[in-house]
Amino acid sequence: MSLRGGGPIEELAVPSGTTVEEHDLVTDGDVLVGGQSTVEFGLRGRNVALGERVSVENDIEAEGDCRLDTWCSVDGNVLVGEDAYLGERVTVTGRLMVSGDLDIGDDVTIEEGFEANGWIVIRNPVPTLVFYFIVLSQLLRLGETDAADDLAEALADGEEVRDPLLVPRGAEISDDAWRVSTPATVGDDCRLHGNLRAESIRVGERDEVFGSLRAREGITVGADTTIHGDVTTRGGTVTVEAGARVLGDVSAGDLVVHDGAEIDGTLRARGEMKLVQETGGDEGGAGEEGADSDGGDDSTDDVKSDSEATDDERADSETMADPDEDDAADEDAAEDDAESGGESSDDESDAEDSEPKGSDDDEPEPEEPDVDAEAT
Repeated sequence: MSLRGGGPIEELAVPSGTTVEEHDLVTDGDVLVGGQSTVEFGLRGRNVALGERVSVENDIEAEGDCRLDTWCSVDGNVLVGEDAYLGERVTVTGRLMVSGDLDIGDDVTIEEGFEANGWIVIRNPVPTLVFYFIVLSQLLRLGETDAADDLAEALADGEEVRDPLLVPRGAEISDDAWRVSTPATVGDDCRLHGNLRAESIRVGERDEVFGSLRAREGITVGADTTIHGDVTTRGGTVTVEAGARVLGDVSAGDLVVHDGAEIDGTLRARGEMKLVQETGGDEGGAGEEGADSDGGDDSTDDVKSDSEATDDERADSETMADPDEDDAADEDAAEDDAESGGESSDDESDAEDSEPKGSDDDEPEPEEPDVDAEAT
């Protein structure tokens, strides 16, 4: 039974924590590769299953089981921690070492020999792992998700269920480029080498991709992810989230750049270009700081209102004095006003009387005739 692309493997899915170390593709979970694919990396994972006519150009290391379907070729060694299953006409240029049982088909070529600690059966089997995989895929097709979850937990045998590395049918995976005709998803905390070419691409958070991204549809670059290359799509939308960095040009139909993203190259958009202001995170902190400053203003207003309240209390205390004293004070004020008014009128009359006296004084006195008489 082959792992064909029309089955459950419908996308390139790179789980979180996957890294490329020298010439090996390393993951903690299972590795499932669809038929007629080419993988120039070595593969290291828990269980490794290859579809028919898959070519792997380096070593394979499986902690659990390893399944090589018909016409597969491995240019290197195959190291299996548990059981191994090799279909018809499989070619291994290196050495095959199996810690458990070995089921092997017809016309298998192992150039440097093999070693198995368990039973060795020469046939073309359908191993238990692949049988469970077929049952699981059929349950998912029928929509029996609960039964599929129960089967997955039983296969895990109490271990933590990890997302597998899925490579679709007809893919080309190499240090130069990862080419698939399906959507591609990269998890978090990954480190990959090569240019990604897919129908659509979604890269998670805190990843580092040493290559460019190119897709026919949308591309999403997660937060705190670094892309060492260009990001290009024909007519889709490119989304660069906060904290992401693109060390190249970005070209898209529509472009969405979140606050905090960094793009070293040029931005090209045939349609809309949006700059998104984040409402949470750092800006939320800034909002909190603004709230704190507003709180300080509120405290100042409270102080002012207290002082105003004190003045009001004083005014109230004055108004709450003895009413008899207030009436006496009003009568004294009226008498003072009357006296001041009388004095002002007397002053005005005195001023009027003084004005004519001043005019008589200014006239010349009639003493000159007497002086003339004395002179005569």
